[in-house]
Amino acid sequence: MPTVIYFTRPSKKYPQKKVSIYARLTSGRKVDLTTKTGVEVLPNQFSNDTRTISQRSAYKDKMKDRKTLQDLEERILSEYKDLKKEPSKEWLTLVVDKFNYPDKYKKKPITLFSFIQEFIDKAPQRIIPKTGRPASYKTRRDYHKTFDDLKGFAATNEIDFEDVNKDLYDRFITYLTNKRTKKYPRGLAKNTIGKKIRVLKTFLNAATPKHLTSDQFKDFKSISEESESVYLNETELETIYNLDLKKEPRLEKVRDLFLIGCWTSLRFNDIAQVRPENIKNGKISINQGKTEKKVIIPLHSTVDAILKKYDNNLPRLISNQKFNDYLKEVAEKAEFDEMISKQMTIGGKRTTAFLPKWKRISAHTARRSFATNAYKMGVPSITIMAITGHRSETSFLKYIKVTLEEHAEKMKEIWLSNKK
Repeated sequence: MPTVIYFTRPSKKYPQKKVSIYARLTSGRKVDLTTKTGVEVLPNQFSNDTRTISQRSAYKDKMKDRKTLQDLEERILSEYKDLKKEPSKEWLTLVVDKFNYPDKYKKKPITLFSFIQEFIDKAPQRIIPKTGRPASYKTRRDYHKTFDDLKGFAATNEIDFEDVNKDLYDRFITYLTNKRTKKYPRGLAKNTIGKKIRVLKTFLNAATPKHLTSDQFKDFKSISEESESVYLNETELETIYNLDLKKEPRLEKVRDLFLIGCWTSLRFNDIAQVRPENIKNGKISINQGKTEKKVIIPLHSTVDAILKKYDNNLPRLISNQKFNDYLKEVAEKAEFDEMISKQMTIGGKRTTAFLPKWKRISAHTARRSFATNAYKMGVPSITIMAITGHRSETSFLKYIKVTLEEHAEKMKEIWLSNKK
């Protein structure tokens, strides 16, 4: 039969120092566990003979402590009775801790913000079913940025699961539209706002299986507008290739890596994964990092020349920010000075800015250039998509940056060829 007894371990060196009262649980020969109860008394206030607080002792909390020890004994025996396995010291310590600090173990209500924080904390380990991999660094960064915006919004707005409705959506859009940043001193751009709405819906979709929110958020529209991005045509790529950058190796390496992207459609991070073993029979075979989709890319003469230049061991990639900064220097040296208009909705207002083309070029210009140039050559979309790794024609066509003038010229060529 299980029993609980109490005892102290008084110190001969410090007879006037308070000591802990210990609880000892025994049951047969197998169970003999000891832990502190959290109750402390002076040595002369407890009797190890009677295993309880002395009757003759007199101190302020005597009756309270006696009641605590009595209730704790009942709790330990009750928990032991319901236990399905052999108890351990950790188990006994936990029982005592729960008895002394019940609020510590009360299940806290899940709020929208506590759920999002947990979602973000677990993102590096959580596998996304669609990709079979955890969220990328860039995606996790978007999680943090959107959460920061939600907390800023909450400073003047009620926001929890029960507040998720069309009204909250409208107010959050207004907040983001009017939010000032260093990049957008007049408010956020429309596409930036749309991205934050998509991330918010990601949080809420994850909460749905737990029945924490209503399905009103499913009507939240991820607003967007067509992005006016640039590409480089074959002549411009040839101009960059012919630049003499031997005295500026940092620019030369960035130029070479960029050109590989322009003639392979490989993303910035995928270029870094190209190794000699990926190159065989005049083709690059590689699994794309973002989609894990395998692609096989024929070597363009420019790519072949650059690979030979580095013995198939490409230069180490630098940060995306530095890469883009250096790439703009290269494009400026190539004198891509044509003024390009860029229309954006910022702070709720449609604006137009004119910038020289070299300022509009970034690492992602490479994939757009590949897709657009191949499209203009007449390569079937399905073939281009097999190399770019696009799963749908809708997303692929967003990469095609043929101008209205170029479309008109193409149509004119077709008409003329049909007359022959």
